[in-house]
Amino acid sequence: MDSPKTLQQAIVYFSDADRAFQYALNLRWPNGVVTCPRCDGEKHSFIKTRKIWYCNPCKKQFTLKVGTIFEDSPIGLDKWMTAFWMLTNCKNGISSYEMARTIGVTQKSAWFMLQRIREVMKPEKGTKIGGSPKNQVEIDETFIGGRAKNMHTKRRIAYQNGDKKAVVMGMKTRNTREVRAMVVPNAKRETLQNKILEHVGWGAHIYTDQHIGYDGVDATHLFVHKTVNHMTEYVRGQVHTNGIENFWSLLKRTLSGTYVAVEPFHLERYVDEQVFRYNHRKHEDRTLMTDLERFEAALPQFVGKRLTYSELTGKDGATPF
Repeated sequence: MDSPKTLQQAIVYFSDADRAFQYALNLRWPNGVVTCPRCDGEKHSFIKTRKIWYCNPCKKQFTLKVGTIFEDSPIGLDKWMTAFWMLTNCKNGISSYEMARTIGVTQKSAWFMLQRIREVMKPEKGTKIGGSPKNQVEIDETFIGGRAKNMHTKRRIAYQNGDKKAVVMGMKTRNTREVRAMVVPNAKRETLQNKILEHVGWGAHIYTDQHIGYDGVDATHLFVHKTVNHMTEYVRGQVHTNGIENFWSLLKRTLSGTYVAVEPFHLERYVDEQVFRYNHRKHEDRTLMTDLERFEAALPQFVGKRLTYSELTGKDGATPF
């Protein structure tokens, strides 16, 4: 059977348990050599009826799910594959209630599945964006929280200047159209400029609004910094932040329209989800990516990542971020 190209084809394709197992097997061990996730041993026997291996060196059994985001999940790979396909390709995300109805699990299980998939979507730490005078990087920050008009008076006053709201900082490079976004503790100058030094290569042209947090970013002569005053203008030649603000519109539409209420300590994963979809809209040659290509860009990252329910809910003592 040919590789699926639509959601309907994906559901049919992965409904075959053996085909879904073989698909995930090829992604985890593309060279065909199965190794034990505990001892890296290659000597083992495969129990076909149960789809498990018995490792001879460490005398333990292991499955395809061990050491992956699927570990300890009783849910079949057919449902996992469908969930992956839907989250990677639904532009505005998909709620846990809709996922639960679609694949036939409880809402709690669907929510846990979606959070684990978002963990897979988390971007890997790599090279900096920008890095030469020809590269232009738009930088902006936004506040995520309730609308002041819907609040009681006392709470509205506390929210007027962004207090108690979550802060998300974003960067978009114009040469590759890549977006990076992360939750930051505040919008102070030290916080914002440390993130710029961490993610933007030296020599890049940086475009921001006139937020005080960006003052002096070019003092070290590492960057060329230009600003646009949103009180009087939005574009001045090449100087604008419209690209990163377009990303904010997509993120906020997802948070307010699909997910409705997101706790601050989970916000990072929802931001990562939207960043993944945004960065996988097109190839480097600007041709559109297909749903299958976007799906196959996310799924191989399931190995080596683990998210337990205790970690997710903070029951193990984990702090927000």
